[in-house]
Amino acid sequence: MDGQLGNPGPVKLELLTEAAAGELLTLQQAAYLTEARAHQNFDLPPLLDTLDHVRAAIADPSITVWGFRDGGRLVASVRMRVDGPVGEIGRLVVAPDRQGEGLGTALLTAAEEATPAEVTVFRLFTGERSAGPLYLYRKLGYRETHRSPEADYQLVHLEKPRMREPG
Repeated sequence: MDGQLGNPGPVKLELLTEAAAGELLTLQQAAYLTEARAHQNFDLPPLLDTLDHVRAAIADPSITVWGFRDGGRLVASVRMRVDGPVGEIGRLVVAPDRQGEGLGTALLTAAEEATPAEVTVFRLFTGERSAGPLYLYRKLGYRETHRSPEADYQLVHLEKPRMREPG
């Protein structure tokens, strides 16, 4: 996926490898600070991840990690864990200075399209005070299934069926 996405500038989709682990951890920590502030909780799991956690996720054969680069800089990333017919989306992050440019939408859409054919439903969750992510997920067809307690807020669980191309 080379080219323009809205107005984000030229970006390139790539599968991330262990070589990108440090850069991915830095991006993740920067992106999740907004969520931490919104939820008044700086103990969010993505902020507690270590370099070893990120390396383990990248090495896990059930997880695929994609990223968008602009020039050499990693500006967005997402993980997809495949569990039979379910694609579990996690750690969708966009660099704070690149948010609002369509990178999250483009990356999530690319990840869904690149997921193995046996996946029939996508699931993800976010905090109830995550206005931007909730807007994005709903815009892309995700519907709330339930909420679960987490610290002093709720996690909003969403899913959507995989759309198949007509025949």
